[in-house]
Amino acid sequence: MDKKMNISTFEELAKVCEELEKPVYEVSQEREAELSETSVPEVRIKVKKSLDAMKEAIQCGLVSDKMSVSGMCGDDCRKLQKAFEIKHALFGKLYEKILAYALATSEENLRMGKIVACPTAGSCAIVPSVLVAVSESLGIPEKEQIDALVTAGEVGRIISNKVQLAGAVAGCQAECGVASAMSAAALTQMRGGSVKQILNAVALAMKNLLGLTCDPVCGLVEIPCVKRNPFLAIHAVTASEMALAGIESKIPLDEIIDAMEQTGKLMSPMLKESSEAGLAVTPTAKKLEEKLKAL
Repeated sequence: MDKKMNISTFEELAKVCEELEKPVYEVSQEREAELSETSVPEVRIKVKKSLDAMKEAIQCGLVSDKMSVSGMCGDDCRKLQKAFEIKHALFGKLYEKILAYALATSEENLRMGKIVACPTAGSCAIVPSVLVAVSESLGIPEKEQIDALVTAGEVGRIISNKVQLAGAVAGCQAECGVASAMSAAALTQMRGGSVKQILNAVALAMKNLLGLTCDPVCGLVEIPCVKRNPFLAIHAVTASEMALAGIESKIPLDEIIDAMEQTGKLMSPMLKESSEAGLAVTPTAKKLEEKLKAL
């Protein structure tokens, strides 16, 4: 059997990439083509559709300030854009773009717009905001954007072999945490990183988000989900920058995923999307819940 078909860990991925002298995205798209009994060009067409949908969600979100049905979220992206028109962010225009794109996509999700669950709806803005903002700012061709998105997808696929990517299973470390790791991989690929650097970027992003709880206010994917996306998009950039500088995770990536699985099992069910603890039971959250019930 083809070695690519048996990749279920990051150690195996690194080994296959080394033996075949191919980058992550090539190994991944060839594996997907074989499994789906299709061709690599057809796989890439599907990925392009996801990329196009991400860009569309960003553009729709940037021009809308329609509030969610709950009325709790929906106008933060507009506020941010207006603020940057008056005074630019300390870290420059690319930083502004990443934050705005992340909020735009997250808010488009809560308006029930079309988004790409990457890997989930609650974490849908992290990969798109970094990938699209950086590619626009650096003039990265669409071909390389697709390469990056395939790379991100492979990271999510391997992590999902060990842990279900759902807040109800392992908290938000399995949603926004994994999305940040996927984004770090995509960015490192776009910037010419090696397989080793890509996997180190994933490791650096992931291990610093272990234990992230899922405690949505009113049981909705709004608070703190929307604002968590831009924060963790920047987290992904930090991981990529460090990896590209040659900084390595002292703990192997597969062991970090094992720790993530263990952390998820040890986490109280009250902090795993049940809205029974954490932010969801603060006095203000309870008042918001009562207000929603009255509508």
